[in-house]
Parts: sequence; C-alpha cells; structure tokens
Amino acid sequence: MKNIILVIVVFLSGLFNIHAIAQEPPGTIIPENYVCYRTSSALSIDGLINETDWQNTAWSENFKDIEGSLKPEPVYRTRMKMLWDNKYLYIAAELEEPHVWATLTERESIIFNDNDFEVFIDPDGDTHHYVEYELNAFNTSWDLMLLKPYRDSPKQNVVIDNWNSDETKSAVYIDGTINNPEDTDKGWTLEIAIPLDALTELSKTGELPVQGEQYRINFSRVEWIVDNVNGKYNKRTQIIGGKERPLPEENWVWSQQGVVAMHQPETWGFLQFSEKTAGQGVDSYVADPDDEVKMALRMLYYLEKAYFEKNNSYTTDLKMLGMHDYLVDGKPFRPEIKTTFSLYEAIAEGSKSNTIWHIVQDGRIWKEIR
Repeated sequence: MKNIILVIVVFLSGLFNIHAIAQEPPGTIIPENYVCYRTSSALSIDGLINETDWQNTAWSENFKDIEGSLKPEPVYRTRMKMLWDNKYLYIAAELEEPHVWATLTERESIIFNDNDFEVFIDPDGDTHHYVEYELNAFNTSWDLMLLKPYRDSPKQNVVIDNWNSDETKSAVYIDGTINNPEDTDKGWTLEIAIPLDALTELSKTGELPVQGEQYRINFSRVEWIVDNVNGKYNKRTQIIGGKERPLPEENWVWSQQGVVAMHQPETWGFLQFSEKTAGQGVDSYVADPDDEVKMALRMLYYLEKAYFEKNNSYTTDLKMLGMHDYLVDGKPFRPEIKTTFSLYEAIAEGSKSNTIWHIVQDGRIWKEIR
C-alpha cells in the first residue's frame, strides 16, 4: 500500500531544523521496513559485527539521499542491521569511507559537526517523545529526547539534552586509520546496544515488545566534504555573505524523508519485532491496516498547518483544505473536526469499527479503542 506523505519546507534556525510550513508533496514516499529477530545470546559490542547471529541477519537496503530521487545516489555505501533480546535493541552499521576522520571527543557534543551515524526511534509512533542517538568515528556519542518535532513547537525548547541512557553501549572499528589524509581507508563499522527499558517506557504498552509489534525508526549518516590541508582534514568552504562557511553536508538515510529534515517521524521506517531467533525462520512484514486513515489525518494536519499560517485560525471545512474528495480505502474521508481559536482535533474511524484515530494541531496522532 502506498502512503502519500506531504513534504514540509524546513527553515534552519540555529543548530536544528526548527520551523516548518506545509505544502504539496513532490511525489510518493514509501517508508522502509525491517523485521528484527532475536539473538541466541548477548552480543559483544566491539564494532566488528562478526558474531554468528549477525552473520544470520540481513543487511538493510543501501542508504539513499534524504530527498530520495530528487538527489543523486550517495557516493559511499551505508547499510545497517538490527537484532534484539530482552535487554537491548542491537544496531550494527557499515559505512564505506576512504577518509575516516573525527574531531569531537566529549560526550554530548553536537556530533553531526563531524561525519556521524544517527539513530531516531519513536516507539509508540505518535511523532512525540522520541529519542535520538549519534556517534562519530571516535565513538563519541550524544543522546537526547525530543518532546515533539521542532516544527510543532517553534517557540519552545523541545529538546531534553540532558536525557541520557547511561546503559547504552557502543563501539567503533576503523578499517584503516583515523585522521590520516595521506592514506585511503575502507571505512568504519559500529555496534550500538540501546537498553529496551529506555524505549519501552515510550512505547504503547510499556512492556517488552511482542511478536509483530512495530516501532518507527530511521537512520542517518552525515557526510561533510573535506580536503587535505597541510596533512589535516579540513571541511571544504564557500563564501556566503562575505563569511567563509563549510559546504552543506550530505544527508544519507535508510528511509527517505523527501526534504532535508530528519525530525519528521511520520516518514521514518518501521521496525517490526520477531520472536524468532536469527537464522531460524523468517517473518514477513505486516503493514498496519490503518495506515491509510493515519496518513489521511497526517494530510489534514499539514493542510490545517498551512491554513493557519494564512488565516490565523483552523477550519472544519474539508473543502477549504482541499480534502473534500480525498479517499481512504476507496471511500470518502469524512473526519470529525473540532476547532477553537488556536486548537483543533480531528477524529476518524479506523479499519475496525471500534478503532478511532485522533490527531491534534501539534501533530500527535494516537489510537482509541472503544
């Protein structure tokens, strides 16, 4: 089933993607999916990805540009794989890189100022209260929680920067040398073990995942263009407004976003948990039958956002939003919309008559069982 995802125009403010205005999408975005199997025993986190369980686990598709087909394919390969047990979600990644470098050595630094690998996880899929984890080739990490995407609270701080998952473990292996521009490296590999209890408290049940349970997840690789300057790596620069600034970084991701904005959880991929042990059977990915109605509500959210920017109010009129002929599962989409001067809530029935979906003006979406 293809889900049409509206694209957001994002303006950069400070270090983060802060503001967003809704607009029509350039095309269709289909989130990736990955079935995650159990380990037969705890994994050793050393960055080598050589245990039997890892060997029995499939790699993801190669990462693509964050804007998808709007941009060329990445010049270096990036791919990931995942496993889990009762204590950890394990993530491994392989990053092809002829010039491995890093500068940041202090935890909680803004890691994407170096080349890095990033993980984004929204366990309950409501686009709020999600976690981000970044690390560079020195294995320097930064973990944080976001109360909601920056676009949904442009005047407030939505980042809990001092949120730490202290039991997270990570390791990096360099296939080559680091910070030596005089040779050519093969790249770097990494392993991350994120405690499940840090994720389950943000999930729908608060319990360990069960067979078929799904989290929203995505991965990003930030890649800067560098040159060898007097035996050291320097970011390539350009002159903007009379000032010398680094060239924009490349953003390569597992599941494309459509725009340069990782903080768009509704376009992340899906992680589906399996109770099978790696190498001992295969489960198929099962799409949520309510995907279409959830996407219709997301469409409404984008259009209400654009309407508010223009009119300083929300509307209950689907025709004013251009959604009067929108179909869900072949039937007219007719949500109930309630508005105040500065708020709204839209409600639509799911694929089952006792399932109701809600979305509100700050983008949070959730399910109610009657």
